[in-house]
Amino acid sequence: MERIVGANNIGIMEKAEITMLIKTEAKKLGFQDCGIAPAGFLDKDAAYLTGWLNNNMHAGMSYMKRHFEKRTDPTKLVPGARSVISVILNYYPPEVKNDKKNAQISKYAYGRDYHNVVKKKLKKLLEIICEYEGTVTGRFFVDSAPVLERAWAARSGLGWIGKNSNLINRKYGSFIFIGELIIDLDLEYDNPAKDYCGNCTKCIDACPTNAIVADQVIDASRCISYQTIENKGKIDHKLKGKMGNWVFGCDICQDICPWNKGITPANEPDFIPRKEILEMTRDEWNKLDEEKFNQLFSGTALKRTGFSGLKRNIAFLEK
Repeated sequence: MERIVGANNIGIMEKAEITMLIKTEAKKLGFQDCGIAPAGFLDKDAAYLTGWLNNNMHAGMSYMKRHFEKRTDPTKLVPGARSVISVILNYYPPEVKNDKKNAQISKYAYGRDYHNVVKKKLKKLLEIICEYEGTVTGRFFVDSAPVLERAWAARSGLGWIGKNSNLINRKYGSFIFIGELIIDLDLEYDNPAKDYCGNCTKCIDACPTNAIVADQVIDASRCISYQTIENKGKIDHKLKGKMGNWVFGCDICQDICPWNKGITPANEPDFIPRKEILEMTRDEWNKLDEEKFNQLFSGTALKRTGFSGLKRNIAFLEK
């Protein structure tokens, strides 16, 4: 997250004009789409989050309980906030390891850590807004602060939240990163997108650990992604034999989603899979040492689990 205050008062632009400029510049920076919603209290999402936490669906993610007011109201996070600008960035890789008998990692982890990639683009977008509009105060966020990113992206028309709790865009599916700019500027706002999941339950049916316990309700303790990334202790022995060969994250509910069929791979150079990772054999994963781990995964999201965490995940599948 970052705070930038514009210093050069070039002139106040009309709302329609600055809104169009923001969306145009966002796409020039490589974002697939940009939507804007008025900053304010997320009443429905606050109620959902309260129920989810009270039912202990967050497992060991105690940080989800912190900063509840800021998480549900961006004006508490960014004083004077008027607008939430959401962007999406396609990360679907042009090539992945299709050998299901080998160790598997989520598609978003093949390239450079998305936090750095998206933050750099958002920072530039905020600088552009300040350059054209004058004195603007804002902060940008990428999955590292108390911001309900999917809720804001859905409110701004960038997609709907599917039964697996992922944001789904009609054109780019759910293999997308989300970022937000929260600024103290009134803009023209978009309408929420319609839900196109209908009666489809493919993601629920495909989850091998039954982590999707209801529409948009995920029991993190059963989720493979949680167990292989967020969980800092031992993996629940009840999941033995149900996790496939996932050693970092899981894409099962996304791979089965009809909205992810035939989507165009990302053209972001930073998300092109590293050849060394694509070519790793099962034996190389098993024999991975810390030096090789740092060499292969430096600058990637996979560093999040750490060497010891990755070895724990590999060992759990092997035993």
